[in-house]
Amino acid sequence: MNNRVFVTGIGAVSPNGNTAEDTWTSILAGRSGIATLQNVDCTDLSVTIGGEIKGFDPKEFLPHVDIRRLSPYIWYSVAASHQAMGRSSMSTAGENKDFEPRRFAVLAATGYGTTEAVHEATRILDTRGPRAVSPNVTIYGGADALSSYLGVQYGAMGTTHGISAACATGTVGIGEATRMIRHGYADAVLVVGADDSLNRQDIASTANLRALASNRNDAPTKASRPFDRDRSGFVMSSGAAALLLESERSVEKRGSAPMAEILGYGCSSDAHHATAPHPDGLGASLAMSDALVDAHIPASDIDYINAHGTGTAYNDATELKAISEVFSDAATQIPISSTKSMTGHLLGAAGALEAVLCVLALRDQVVPPTINLDNSDFPEYDLVPHTARGAKLTTVLSNSFGFGGHNASLILRVIS
Repeated sequence: MNNRVFVTGIGAVSPNGNTAEDTWTSILAGRSGIATLQNVDCTDLSVTIGGEIKGFDPKEFLPHVDIRRLSPYIWYSVAASHQAMGRSSMSTAGENKDFEPRRFAVLAATGYGTTEAVHEATRILDTRGPRAVSPNVTIYGGADALSSYLGVQYGAMGTTHGISAACATGTVGIGEATRMIRHGYADAVLVVGADDSLNRQDIASTANLRALASNRNDAPTKASRPFDRDRSGFVMSSGAAALLLESERSVEKRGSAPMAEILGYGCSSDAHHATAPHPDGLGASLAMSDALVDAHIPASDIDYINAHGTGTAYNDATELKAISEVFSDAATQIPISSTKSMTGHLLGAAGALEAVLCVLALRDQVVPPTINLDNSDFPEYDLVPHTARGAKLTTVLSNSFGFGGHNASLILRVIS
């Protein structure tokens, strides 16, 4: 079977806003969501900035008992899912009136998952002993916890499980959900990408890997600098993004209004190194090429590329090399931008958030900018510096690449 797949609902909780629309407004204005960390003890850390969630009240979405049990990344996920389901007239609290339960699935995509909950349990074990460790760590401490919780919330009796592929996780989640619908295993899939790694251990570890921007603690909004000659690493952020995907038959049955079509998906592995991308961008180019083949379109159909664009020296260079491999001479003519320049890097949530932004770019016919691109290291490419740009967009490509050599690309098309 080859069912068409549509996005019918979106939601986001990001450093730039606690809804998808607020996030998008911030992106179009070229505003950074990165600031000095307020909720992390940064006393002896080399990195003191990040993309924290601001002004979020979990009591709007969760009962008190669940707020205590669940990690913040699940709080954000529930809120993002509520937005996506709300737009799609989806009922909540297990009262699913829109989909046959066995034909409705939930995929939770996370890179770091519940690491903070595990850190806290370890501290309690070491200081107070084993009897003080909460059993909630067993129940809600795994990568599947989010999908299980949302499955109960929305009465989903199809597949509910976790997906992890480092920084490619969100895009992999959307791609695998697309395949499920295409091949008839589900009528609808809620995909949520989420991470909350802004804690002392994860910041220290990633900073010691020399992957984080550490030289602009005094100017946080200027720290994320994809493709700029003065880039020094990525900026870690927290948040969640959700997309509700439906088959064409489901859309027709429910009378829902699609926002975009998922046209193609490609994924690959570098088989090269634990952290460094393939020097020739081989895995990245394979993912993009496979997405084009899956979409049954030529490379010339792509009007905009939302780059992985982390701001690390190796990633930026190899991604553009891979884009040139796939798009040949046209690579320098296609608008390419990195929204991570504003949101920072949401890790496992990044691909999901960037897919949401691509849906909104198609809706509003505008290319989001790459801010902080003051001195481009790649002047031959159209990297959309500083300011959003109106454009005729029909088909867009979103890239996500991660540690471990995980690569995933997604192609979305406007609803005409």
